[in-house]
Amino acid sequence: MAFLGPNNENLRAMQTHFPKLKIVARGTSLKAMGDHEDLGRFEEVMRMVFWHVDRYNSIGVDELARLAKSDESDFFNQASKDDVIVYGPGGLKVTARTPNQKRLVDAVRKHDMVFAVGPAGTGKTYTAVAMAVAALKDRRVKKIILTRPAVEAGENLGFLPGDLKEKLDPYLQPLYDALTDMLPYEKVADHLEKGVIEVAPLAFMRGRTLDKAFVILDEAQNATSAQMRMFLTRMGKEAKFVVTGDGSQVDLPRNQRSGLIDALRLLEDVEGIATIKLTGLDVIRHRLVGAIIDRFEADDAKRAEDAEAKKEAKRAARELREAQRHASSNPFIED
Repeated sequence: MAFLGPNNENLRAMQTHFPKLKIVARGTSLKAMGDHEDLGRFEEVMRMVFWHVDRYNSIGVDELARLAKSDESDFFNQASKDDVIVYGPGGLKVTARTPNQKRLVDAVRKHDMVFAVGPAGTGKTYTAVAMAVAALKDRRVKKIILTRPAVEAGENLGFLPGDLKEKLDPYLQPLYDALTDMLPYEKVADHLEKGVIEVAPLAFMRGRTLDKAFVILDEAQNATSAQMRMFLTRMGKEAKFVVTGDGSQVDLPRNQRSGLIDALRLLEDVEGIATIKLTGLDVIRHRLVGAIIDRFEADDAKRAEDAEAKKEAKRAARELREAQRHASSNPFIED
């Protein structure tokens, strides 16, 4: 138990704070015996202690002394106002670093389904994974499910070497990377082994009902409309769904519509669903990434404008030809 500390020093410290109780640790269980009133206070303190260990991944004798004097209600009220989403290994603070990321955090807290859309590097997936880990640590959900469509830049999984896991892992690696920023590697491995955390391709969601789970669909622009419909209807009781993607980076064949784009259009006014749009101002990678995104977005806008102008010119030319053909076939129309 992480609570016990080196050479059980935390256990001994806790005993000094509750001298009237007999506290015994055996394996992964902790037992206390004594007066009913003292046991009630001991349970309050231990709830705060276990929350602290879950959140910060460690606890020392100084923190134990502070918690032993803390009011449980005040403690959890203050914890709920903390702007840190989750604490990673070594005390790493994961926070929302831009106004739109903060809007995303607030939206996830208030809504059961959230779409987070924007270019690469804006922290969509990272923020969503942080919210999922926080929900798991606070026991608001029983499991985390991270999923992606198995589509990248036109490659076909069947031509890649290895078994199914080896084929899929490169596509899912960014999700593993985010997890290990927020949980110790050993805990991630343990959660994966026990099914508390699942990282799987989107096709594996078919036929399931996902209750009390925090589910993230990443790279959603590469889900087809049928896949998106299938995914969104997996939502069970007490579930949170976050869908992240970038509508300008669709890798689907040209004859297939992006499920993300369709979902944003069809569900924009559905109560209980929020959409947060991130921009180049939210990029938290190298400073050049923001400049690159701005240039590409400007080029995309120019290309769209040129394409619309060409369509308008073709339409005008077609109308002119039809008018001329109609005039030449009608002998009663004079010049």
